[in-house]
Amino acid sequence: MSDPLPLAGLLVLDVSTFIAAPAAAVALADYGADVIKIEPPGEGDPHRHNYKRAATYPRSDSNFPLQLDGRLKRSLALDLKKPEARPVLEKLVRRADIMIVNFPPPARERLRLRWEDMEPLNPRLVYCSLTGYGETGPDRDRPGFDITAYFGRSGILDSARYEGGPPGISLPAQGDRATAMTLVAAILLGLRHRDQTGKGSWVGTSLYANGAWANGTTLAGAAIGGTLVTREPPDKPKNALANLYRTRDDRWLQLLVVRDDRMWSTFCDAIGRTDLTDDPRFTDREERKRRARELHAEIVPVFASKTYAEWEALLSKTGIPFGVIGRAVDVVDDEQARHAGIFAETANPEVPRTVNNPIRLGFAKPRTSGVPAAVGQHNEEVLRELAYSDAEIEALKKAGALG
Repeated sequence: MSDPLPLAGLLVLDVSTFIAAPAAAVALADYGADVIKIEPPGEGDPHRHNYKRAATYPRSDSNFPLQLDGRLKRSLALDLKKPEARPVLEKLVRRADIMIVNFPPPARERLRLRWEDMEPLNPRLVYCSLTGYGETGPDRDRPGFDITAYFGRSGILDSARYEGGPPGISLPAQGDRATAMTLVAAILLGLRHRDQTGKGSWVGTSLYANGAWANGTTLAGAAIGGTLVTREPPDKPKNALANLYRTRDDRWLQLLVVRDDRMWSTFCDAIGRTDLTDDPRFTDREERKRRARELHAEIVPVFASKTYAEWEALLSKTGIPFGVIGRAVDVVDDEQARHAGIFAETANPEVPRTVNNPIRLGFAKPRTSGVPAAVGQHNEEVLRELAYSDAEIEALKKAGALG
């Protein structure tokens, strides 16, 4: 693969914090874009310190979230609240191809970081904004995180709960990472529009919209007045052939016999219960659903009699859809994860491996990342590219605009 990376030559300004928007900038950097992270002097983006502060993160002395969400970026520590910082920002905007912002609308207004503020400086700029709940409406100014906007407001957590139980709680940044890929898609559409017209544009999305898209099947049914179904726990299934079963080695197997009209006898043979094939309780597809709890009672001890590996060997030959409920530690060493390119090697000895972005190209591979930049590590480098003199750089430092 000797072709240049597809985003080489593009300058991206990452003026965002925490996860979804910075993760989108990472995906652009992976494929060649020059990403300048503009962050506050001092501690920088608060996400730099989440590996120590977030209660739900894996425990480690290594800053693995920064490798994941801050790799391949140059850091410019610029205090955008200082008037002396404004000329620096404007010079960068005039040069940039893409600008990513995720401050709530009131903060963008105060800092003059809106699309209407940027367009006069660079009409070819693709300006991408992320909000919690949308750019307009009664909740436009509300701060949004993935657990509140993506999972909570969209109905995902309520839809996924078992009947009678409380809503679930999502794991760290799951909605953020899915939303990051929507941001990448929006940016690429903006670049395509620029190719066609020569003009930049606003593009963007919200965590709420992405959560609703993820919950689309349920919401589309609700939108036309469909009857919403409750979710039963595994011991009270509506369909015993699309359910979870515990194996002898305490793993969980997800069974998903979606075409049991065709595969019923195959399934019975595979689990060694050929007697069930002609059992009058289960011969008809609708009867199997109506008697799901009875069928479940027959199947539970069968799956509990063998390890997951044994079941995998038996079922993989049948065409019956199934899978293991994977644990994070299993994914790390999964051979299929290696083939799928899920992890990427780094040149950072402290974090030698991280999660790859999910985009795969036949003509390019993501860049290998090194040690993520420290806050303000590239201050002088970036400013010299903007033709700032030593005296001007020193003046910015004295004014507190440069960290």
